[in-house]
Amino acid sequence: MLGDLYRFWNEKINVISRKDIDNLYIHHILHSLAIALAIRFVPTTRVLDAGTGGGLPGIPLAILFPDVTFTLVDSIGKKIRVVSEIGRELKLNNIDPVQNRLESMKGNYDFVTGRAVLDVGEFYQIARKIIAPKQKNNLKNGILYLSGGDIETQVNTIHSGVTVTPISDFFSESYFVSKKLIYIPVR
Repeated sequence: MLGDLYRFWNEKINVISRKDIDNLYIHHILHSLAIALAIRFVPTTRVLDAGTGGGLPGIPLAILFPDVTFTLVDSIGKKIRVVSEIGRELKLNNIDPVQNRLESMKGNYDFVTGRAVLDVGEFYQIARKIIAPKQKNNLKNGILYLSGGDIETQVNTIHSGVTVTPISDFFSESYFVSKKLIYIPVR
């Protein structure tokens, strides 16, 4: 059903590269779920998915963690419309699609996720301001960021608590060879 919804909406509003829609489950859904291999969010956790685009990684994580609240943020209204419609079709009561920029978001979130939205150092500088001080998960509150390629220079500008995990440690598909999950504790 999820694949059908993405295909339907992608025909109307391009939220996933049309050349890559046939790889939806591995390149987008499974990639998003790599976060769940690093942390099992406890109920009542608040996650902001910045630059969500078509709801990735937010929607797959919201399906997996129904007792966690996901705020899915993107500056492009038509993408938020797609996220809203997919959430409605799937009856996801734990997502809150918001048209906004990460820089303008207020509030306290336990985690901020992103998927190749910005340089990870820039993402950290913006997102760290809305991380809640009170802990409830086994990982300290912070940033869970999915990226590919050479990120060493970007990561070195942050601080010493950064953990970079190759996603190929979790999944054997060749697509994940250069993909990484970056965890940055903030509190």
